[in-house]
Formats: sequence, C-alpha cells, structure tokens
Amino acid sequence: MKLTICIHQYFDQYLPRIKGASNETINSYRDTFTLFLSFAAQHLKIATKELKIENLTPDLIFAFLDHLEDHRNNGARTRNSRLAAIRSLSKMIRLMYPEHRETAELILNIPQKRYRKRLIGYLTPDEILKVFQSVDLKEKQGVRDYTILHLLYDSGARASEIATLDIDYFDPKKRTLAILGKGNRYRLIQLWSKTTELVVCYIKKYRVKPKPLYTDRLFINQRGEEFTRHGIYRICKKYLIINVSAKRLKDLSPAHSFRHSCAVNMLSSGAALTEIKNHLGHEKLESTMVYLKLNLSRKRQVQKEFVKYAQSILSDDPKIEDLIDWENKEETLNWLDSL
Repeated sequence: MKLTICIHQYFDQYLPRIKGASNETINSYRDTFTLFLSFAAQHLKIATKELKIENLTPDLIFAFLDHLEDHRNNGARTRNSRLAAIRSLSKMIRLMYPEHRETAELILNIPQKRYRKRLIGYLTPDEILKVFQSVDLKEKQGVRDYTILHLLYDSGARASEIATLDIDYFDPKKRTLAILGKGNRYRLIQLWSKTTELVVCYIKKYRVKPKPLYTDRLFINQRGEEFTRHGIYRICKKYLIINVSAKRLKDLSPAHSFRHSCAVNMLSSGAALTEIKNHLGHEKLESTMVYLKLNLSRKRQVQKEFVKYAQSILSDDPKIEDLIDWENKEETLNWLDSL
C-alpha cells in the first residue's frame, strides 16, 4: 500500500475524527511529515508518491532522526517530537491495517532519546512585583501588557492559551476564566480580585477595536488582530530584560517562567499537587511532581506582601491612580486646546 494514501487518511480521518487532535497538534505533525517524506524519498532514491508502508523500517527512521540532529541542528527534544508524530502514524497503521501490524510494532518500539533537562526557571515573588511595577501604564499598550502579565502569573496559562482566549471565557461576576488547553480540554480557574478588575478595565477602556475575524478574542494587538504565542513571548521578554540580569535571563523561558512561577507560588502557599495540576492543565500528575524537586526557600515577608498585593482591589493600586490622574489631565488639556 502506498504511504501517501495512508498519510492522507491519517490527516483527513484519524487525527481529527478518531483521535480528536487539536489544530496545533495536526499542524505540528504535518511539519514532521513534510520533512520526513522529503528525506525518505531522497534517502531511498525513489519518488515520494512511490513510497510504501513497507518502506517504514527502523533503519529509515533512525536515519531520519540522525539527519535532524546532524544536518538540521535539532536537539533531542525536537528529535523526540518528530519521532512522536511518526509513532502516532504507526498506531493508526496497527489499528486500521492489521496486515502491517509487524511494521507498526517495530516503529513503536523505537525509544525516545534521553537528554539533559534544564532547571525550572521561575521568578520569585519580589521579582514578579518588580516586573509589574516596571510597566508604564501611560504607554499606548501599557494597560494591555499590565493585564497580560498579571493574567499569566495568576492563571499559570501557556502563552498560546492566553493568545487564544475568547471574551466569553471570562466571567467577571464569578471571577472565573475558562482556558482551552492541550488536547482541546477546558479547565476553569478562579482569578484574583485584582486580575479580574484589570481584565474588566482593559476590555472597557483599552481594548483595540478588533477586525471582523477577531471580535471574539480577548486580547487584540495593535493591528486589530488576535495575538500569537510569539506576541505574548515578546511582551514577557521585554519586561524581563528590564528587571532581570542577563545571566539570570538565560535560565528563564520568558513566557513559561510565569507559568512555573505560578506553580511554585501555589506550592509555597500549601496548595495540593492535584490542585496545581488542574490549575496548570497538566494531563498527568507526573508533570506536576517536577516542582517537588525544587529547593524552595520561602521568603515569608515577600510572600506575605505579594498575597496582600494580589488580594487588593484596583483602586488601591498607585499605578492605576497615576494613570487616571494623567488621563484626566490629558482630557482637560485637549479640551482647552479645542477652545
């Protein structure tokens, strides 16, 4: 059987209809097979359309994985991600084409490569406060950035999850936010009073008018379009560069450091692992247990000050008071100029 027919069925039926895979997963897997089919045809010296399921041998897969590392300079993490896509195809072959079960089993037995995992980079409560205080609310997008940073830390959401939030996901009365995470799974989280008021303030006064295709999105960029995860990443990096040393910045993933910081803050505050797991949207508890390996030195005074800050209301925030005073002054000056 031709491999191209099998892959067409994989993307057209298996992933979206049988597995219910998300668009992000489908796009990632498509990128993998774009690379793999091109490599396989060149490696075996046959046309892509002539590739068959029988050509899916461990030798070919190993050659492809080595090619990723040696010629594309991919790390072990990317290598494993590409292998996961190929193994997913093998699962479909095993299910839908039992006559090729042996071929599928050989591929499924290929192990992922171990690699040295980086230390979890997180921000301490005093560093988080410094980041918040460094935002200039008088800038054009200042309130938007201020709101996004608070929401990232409060929710522990991934950058992609923040970028794709819809306004309907936010309930200001109940102070809840629904987040669509990996695997198309929703989770409902409770927000701080301050974060809730910030989101309401942003929506009412500072949200850019969206283009017709993006009216449902919560956060809108300066072009009137939805944010991408790279846009969220750039906002985080902008303020981390200001407040964190270059050496410290190397250990931090700009957007994900807020997610890690949220988990560490919850753990330091005595939250149960299952609570942290549900809050972050981890599929398995093992993903959450990694935070238990951290040696957390609890700075009780800073932690206490931060809890007080998080539970305060927006009218108590001196930055917001300065912003309102500045806006009122601007409005008065504009009125005088119009006379």
